[in-house]
Amino acid sequence: MKLDKNTVIGFTLLAVLFFTFFWYNNNQQQTYLKYKKQIDDSIAKVEASKAPILDSVKAKIMAAHEDSARKIAIGGKLVSAALGTEQTTTVESDLLKVTFTNKGGRIKFVELKNYKSYDGKQVVLGAESDKLGYAINTGGNAAAQTTDLYFTASSVAANKDGSQTISYSLNDSLNKPVIHTFTVKPNNYMIDWDITLATPNTTLTGNQLNFNWNSTTMQHEKSAKYERQQMSNLCFYEGGDFDYISSKTEHKFEKPTNWMAVVQQFFNTTLVAKNNFNSGNVKWGRNTVDTATELAKVEAMFELKVTGNNATVPMQMYFGPNEFKILERQPAPEMARIVNLGRDMYSFVRPINQYIIMPIFSLITKFVTSYGWAILLLTIFIRLITAPLMYGSYVSGAKMKILRPELDELKKKFGSDQQGFAMAQMKFNKEAGVNMLGGCLPALLQIPIFFALYSFFNTNIAVRGQSFLWSKDLSVFDSIASWHTSFIGVNHISLFTITAVLTSFLISIYNMGNTPTQDNPALKYMPYIFPFILFFVFNNLPSALTWYYTVSNLITLILQVVIQKFIINHDKLIADIEQRRKNPKAKQKSKWQERYEQMMETQKKVQELKAKSGGNK
Repeated sequence: MKLDKNTVIGFTLLAVLFFTFFWYNNNQQQTYLKYKKQIDDSIAKVEASKAPILDSVKAKIMAAHEDSARKIAIGGKLVSAALGTEQTTTVESDLLKVTFTNKGGRIKFVELKNYKSYDGKQVVLGAESDKLGYAINTGGNAAAQTTDLYFTASSVAANKDGSQTISYSLNDSLNKPVIHTFTVKPNNYMIDWDITLATPNTTLTGNQLNFNWNSTTMQHEKSAKYERQQMSNLCFYEGGDFDYISSKTEHKFEKPTNWMAVVQQFFNTTLVAKNNFNSGNVKWGRNTVDTATELAKVEAMFELKVTGNNATVPMQMYFGPNEFKILERQPAPEMARIVNLGRDMYSFVRPINQYIIMPIFSLITKFVTSYGWAILLLTIFIRLITAPLMYGSYVSGAKMKILRPELDELKKKFGSDQQGFAMAQMKFNKEAGVNMLGGCLPALLQIPIFFALYSFFNTNIAVRGQSFLWSKDLSVFDSIASWHTSFIGVNHISLFTITAVLTSFLISIYNMGNTPTQDNPALKYMPYIFPFILFFVFNNLPSALTWYYTVSNLITLILQVVIQKFIINHDKLIADIEQRRKNPKAKQKSKWQERYEQMMETQKKVQELKAKSGGNK
């Protein structure tokens, strides 16, 4: 077949059209498939997102069914009580705002109207997780905790004495009433709680009321770590004696116990049994996370025997401050000892606090509104009382200062012979009439006073929230700089701690002028090291205490300068020393002096023997 020009052009056009059609059709097909894949992927994602929701809904439905089945099982004949709905009622007094719940017929939490937490909110004692109840029989060999049952609440009744009463009731397996009656009294942190059981022998197993108390303490102070580790503990009155646990995590009550308190730095929650618990045990643990607002958890179990029909078990609960005078007025015995004015090895400072520091400080604060200036006046009072005892030590210090050049010469004479120098120094001081122990008296006096005030300011709720100078709250450290990362245990700097350390350093430097030159590095640099150690000890302490220490140091420094510069007659002292040397009075040595001199003499002989044996070699 002969192909002309037009035929070739025609075939070429047809080929182009054919390939163009197939290319376009294939491109459209690919676009369609890509679009279809996007739709399929979107549908798959939607279906995948529905699955967890459906699973969650199914899980919630199953949990609800299981919870209902559990409640029906534990409720026995009290199914309606097990399947109720929680309702709360609030009762207020001048001091408290108490929230009651029908779930367990109990106190849910309590707000203290006159106290605020570190965050500016009202102090609330009790948490959502807190439970306090006991087991009752529900029929068919089943039992339930009252905290899992819903009581019927009465209306709040106002009484003639200004108190308010609310009751919660339910019927037991024999349709006999179990009633919880609460009375909130005016101007009182103690709430009465009466449990009335119509037939204890059927409501309870073995007529035994088995209390279970789960409690969580929440942060109320600036430093959660300090409040949890240093100030939180459990106190109780067992066998007619007050006791407590702090470092221990559990305790078994083997004697009749009247009350147990979950104690924080300035507040506590206390469960009181007027007829005493027969026995029980408690476990508690501090939160290991320093920044957690939940400080500790308490799990306690108490047993109490109930006999007779229509029996009433009188209970009480205290929600309030650790204020000595308030706790002292409570009907429960020795609740005032919840306030730690000195315990265990520091119990000797409790009488100092109770009968000296507290009355004087209370008297001062009646006339002085600023607690910072009240602490200054308290410090002056303490120093005035101790001044007569301190005067002798200041006189000894003045004599030591006069004798220092001679002692330095004596030290050079003996060189490295420390025992020989010690013996010569003792004889030298005796001739001059210097009491070596006189300088120790100020330090010895500071020990009981410091520990007394440490306990006092750590637990005195009166200083809580009181501002002074740059400190916003005298009950906590006065941080002027802080950082998140702890460096060698420090994450802030307290300015009153700095002033306390600096004044201690000044006293050390001043007193160095009264002692002979030291060659021993440990003794030579101790005046510089000791204030540095004080910084780490004081940095977390209440600013009330570090302010007291600052004032006390300043008074000590001023007294030493004034007594030595203006009161003590140095010329008379020098004449007295010279007279003693010329006419030494025979004085019988004490047994301690005799033994000390014998020991020094023995050490000297030993050193001489060692030196001779070394020379012979």
